[in-house]
Amino acid sequence: MDIVPRTYEDWKHCITVFCGIPLTPQYVQERIAALGDMKDHHTQRFIERWGQAHRDQTLAWFRQAEELKA
Repeated sequence: MDIVPRTYEDWKHCITVFCGIPLTPQYVQERIAALGDMKDHHTQRFIERWGQAHRDQTLAWFRQAEELKA
């Protein structure tokens, strides 16, 4: 697996295993709200570091987790 996940499965593994963060409904909703807010400081920093395309993909993965109930 690359350092930057390329699939939903890789991304979920990074979040839940490497980072040890459970994808609870509350956490997923909070991240969707934050990543959707272009004025959010952390979102701006995320884009500066990883780029807009990766932010868009990460937001899509959080939305997918929400639909699948992680």
